[in-house]
Amino acid sequence: MSVIAFIGLGAMGGPMAANLIRDGNTVRGFDLSKEARDAGAANGIEIHDTAAAAVRGSDVVITMLPNGAILDDLMLSKDGLLSSIKTGAVLIDSSSIDVATSKKLHAAAKSGGLHCLDAPVSGGIAGAKAGSLTFMVGGSSETLDLARPVLESMGHTIIHVGGPGSGQAAKTCNQMLFGTTLTAVSEMFVLATALGLDHETLWNIVTQSTGDCRAIRNFCPVPGVVLNSAADKEFSPGFAAPLMLKDLNLALTAADAVGQRLALTEAATNAYSTLVDEYGALDCSAVIKTMSAQLETVK
Repeated sequence: MSVIAFIGLGAMGGPMAANLIRDGNTVRGFDLSKEARDAGAANGIEIHDTAAAAVRGSDVVITMLPNGAILDDLMLSKDGLLSSIKTGAVLIDSSSIDVATSKKLHAAAKSGGLHCLDAPVSGGIAGAKAGSLTFMVGGSSETLDLARPVLESMGHTIIHVGGPGSGQAAKTCNQMLFGTTLTAVSEMFVLATALGLDHETLWNIVTQSTGDCRAIRNFCPVPGVVLNSAADKEFSPGFAAPLMLKDLNLALTAADAVGQRLALTEAATNAYSTLVDEYGALDCSAVIKTMSAQLETVK
């Protein structure tokens, strides 16, 4: 089994690292948060005082960080972490970041004698805990072969998208679709409320019709329809709105780089920006609040 360094032991990284231990790997971890470090230690992770100490001598290094700027500073700055990783190790970045930074990481890793994959995930916290994540992988097929046993400890679906940065590109496109779809689902329920339709009846119709989608099934934005939905728990976050806003902004950045306008994504981004500004880190399905403040039934 491998010696794996895991940098970023938060809501996603913590359970992912725990699944690696479950499969018999040694995991060395680091996180800036004491709470995350303590939770990791309780799950059997060897907690180190610095990220550099965690990666030193490890066969595989996995990063799960909040954004590309943090990854760039940690890995690619003058005194960055790459110099502490042993030659021949496999670097897997599972953060959701911009494509340009991902490609920059690949190039720097190659120059340093490292194998590199960008492997962002889908499946949320529940998938991280269950070890059922989907990995969208960018990088060489040879590196994926090396990393596959590690990825299989954390996920059920591993899809090789293409070369460096393509995993991040696929994740960005997926999240763009999810964010715009959930915004449309919210608008639908606002209109339905104004028209006097029963929410559960409408849900039953849509989920058996052409409007069916994961957004309405798993992130229904009105209470009393889907058991244990965030809407039934005052929008306690499963997938938090600030993360959705980050992903939508990544899509706009990617589109700008190739000269494409994303009108629907722009509208959804504006809605999520308002949500985060006014309500903070609620669940992403709370986007309905930005368009229905006057409707008591969907608050």
